[in-house]
Amino acid sequence: MYEEVARFYAYQMRRLDEGDAEGWAATFTEDAVCRISTRPEPMRGRAALAAGARAAAEAIAAAGERRSHMTGMFEIEEHADGSLLVHANTVVHATDASGRPRVHQVCTCADTLVRSPESGRALLVKDRRIDVLGPAPADASTASPIPN
Repeated sequence: MYEEVARFYAYQMRRLDEGDAEGWAATFTEDAVCRISTRPEPMRGRAALAAGARAAAEAIAAAGERRSHMTGMFEIEEHADGSLLVHANTVVHATDASGRPRVHQVCTCADTLVRSPESGRALLVKDRRIDVLGPAPADASTASPIPN
C-alpha cells in the first residue's frame, strides 16, 4: 500500500510541477474539497482546482520560477470502507531564472483517498487539508491559490 500511495503522490505532484492543471485536477474526485491554511475558503470540485492550478502556473511563470514538490513521510491509515487517510509532508522548492534554488514552503497534508469509481484501482483525493508552516511568502505576486 505504501508504494501505491507514493506513486500516486509522485504522479500528482509531477502534474502540478509541470503546469498540467487539468491532469492534476483529475487526481481528485469530481466533488473534492481542498482546504489550505493560507486561503479563507476551501476550493470545491475539479473545475475550481483546475482553475487554481492554472492561475498558480501563470503566477509562477510570470515570476520566472520553477517549482518542485517533494512529498513524503507518509503515514497511512486504511478505513473499513476502503478509503485511506494519508498524512504527509511536502517541501516546495523554487528555482529562479538564474538557477538559484530556495525553499518556498513547507506543508503538512492530510488527505482522504478513495478508489476511482471508473477503474476501482486508481486513487483519487476526496478531501485535502494543507497546513502551510511558517509565514506566508513575502512577495504576494508569487503566491498562488494552490499549494505551490
